Amino acid sequence: MTNHPVTIKDLARHLNVSVATVSRALRNLPDIHPETRKAIVDLAAAWDYQPNQLATSLVKSRTRTIGVIVPNLGYYFFATVINGMEEVAHAAGYSVLLTQSKESYERELTNLQDLARGQVDGLIVSISRETSDYEHFRRLQRRGVPLVLFDRDCEALDVPKVLIDNRAAARQAAQHLLDNGCRRIALLAGPGYLSLTVQRMLGYRDAIESEGLSVEESLIAYGDYSQDNAVELTHRLMNLPQPPDGILALSDRIGVGALIALKVRGVHVPDEVALVGFNNEPLSALITPGLTSVAQPIEEIGREAARLLLAQLAGNTTVLENPVRVLPTQLIVRESSRRSVVV
Repeated sequence: MTNHPVTIKDLARHLNVSVATVSRALRNLPDIHPETRKAIVDLAAAWDYQPNQLATSLVKSRTRTIGVIVPNLGYYFFATVINGMEEVAHAAGYSVLLTQSKESYERELTNLQDLARGQVDGLIVSISRETSDYEHFRRLQRRGVPLVLFDRDCEALDVPKVLIDNRAAARQAAQHLLDNGCRRIALLAGPGYLSLTVQRMLGYRDAIESEGLSVEESLIAYGDYSQDNAVELTHRLMNLPQPPDGILALSDRIGVGALIALKVRGVHVPDEVALVGFNNEPLSALITPGLTSVAQPIEEIGREAARLLLAQLAGNTTVLENPVRVLPTQLIVRESSRRSVVV
């Protein structure tokens, strides 16, 4: 099998027949020996040859359209990152065709197939949390379709990516809680199998262990990214015989849920429980107390993802030599973690 988009010439060369014979067999025209036709059709299927579909359209003409798949447009992060993508795409004369997977592998697969039928020039994707089989992306790569991933890493795919250093960011956030006197820090995490959850959990562990403390597994709570789930998990943590005195929430949505639960219980934030979130959404500065949060350069993530895709479309292969862009984060300290007296 070839490492470039499969062509009729590749099939003909492998089977030692003419290009015309391959073309006639694939179009189901007469005067082809049945065994020859079967050999051609079988090889085309095995090599994922795609006649007159997305790969061919990329060679013949450009659609000036970029396809984007995100897990959920209801999340501030993804809605904001798209602003950055569209800004760069529009300036380059491209449109953005947007779909959402709703964290479903099947829907992600359908979206990708629909975008391919719509003849987009390339794809920018944040992989769904259900996705563990990446063959649909590999098929695109074999067809020569430019692909960029963002936010959620996937080591199985060797493509350009735009990420943050989740481990370092979480370590800084946990260290901030430690510096403010917290010693029993709970982690309110998202799904445990997401790469960013794993990296943020490692950063949390790094900070705690660097202080000579042990990580207590009972203080790590996995859930989804919903506020209601965060409320439930926070109540569970606070019902422990030794409840936490600090909480690191791996999104601001989770952080707000934690704050609601703490207020219901009459727990003072930050003096009894200090709290840090992740993403620095606008709501973080508006609630009381203001939520300390890790700020990601969200729009810049979108811009950089679009730049990487456009560079590939322009034939700039140098982006593939250093394909991973890691953008900086910043801890924005507010009242939810700023204790008046450090114990």
